[in-house]
Amino acid sequence: MAHLFIFGLGYSAKRIKRSLERMGWSVEASGSEADIDFADDAAVRAALGRASHVLTSVPPSDHADPVLASYGDALAHEWLGYLSSTGVYGDTGGAWVDESAATGSGRRSARAECDAAWLARGARVFRLPGIYGPGRSAIERVRDGKAHRIDLPGQVFSRIHVDDIAAGVVAALDAPPGPYNLADDLPVNQNAVIEEACRLLDAALPPMQSLEESGLSAQALAFYSENRRVANGKAKRVLGWSPRFADYRAGLRDCLRRSLP
Repeated sequence: MAHLFIFGLGYSAKRIKRSLERMGWSVEASGSEADIDFADDAAVRAALGRASHVLTSVPPSDHADPVLASYGDALAHEWLGYLSSTGVYGDTGGAWVDESAATGSGRRSARAECDAAWLARGARVFRLPGIYGPGRSAIERVRDGKAHRIDLPGQVFSRIHVDDIAAGVVAALDAPPGPYNLADDLPVNQNAVIEEACRLLDAALPPMQSLEESGLSAQALAFYSENRRVANGKAKRVLGWSPRFADYRAGLRDCLRRSLP
């Protein structure tokens, strides 16, 4: 029987778990919201022994991968998956990047090191841009009065709906190892996303601000230090995958629909 073990049960991993369970898979997980404690060595190793597939969404820690550091010797599975980040590509000045691009030059150096370590293990490495979906989108930020419009002409971001991440991982269950960019088809300035959310909610636009005026956290500001468009052609060709929510407009409509009572 197909059996997946997931390290780290966060927003995306939960959606992947749900998708596979609907397909009849058995899924176990470790993490703060899972049944198995990551630190319970015996329980984790027993679960890994039952698993046919292993996926991790655990982020780097001090330039080391916690999963490989603790359980690397128990990962002899033919199918390994790792949720990585398109931040491994660094800043491209708004140019397109695909999986052939160099990694490790940006602010996500620790992530790039872990990305490379999982590739060396023969994993399917899913490089993800800005993740959004129900309960975690511009819809909620506008409703909560936390949306910003930043005056940075030429700044673009790629993004991916959480359901399209799950679909990409499912599509890769029979795919060869390697990196796969899972991104939608339309990188745009973040202002366009906020403006569409305001339109859908019939809400006033937040004022245009400079980065200095925005009051964003250091983590949020860091996103604006890099500028790139992420190409998804390999995932389409090799996985037979394409994003159901091909652009932010379709994705936000879905988020709004699923947020209604």
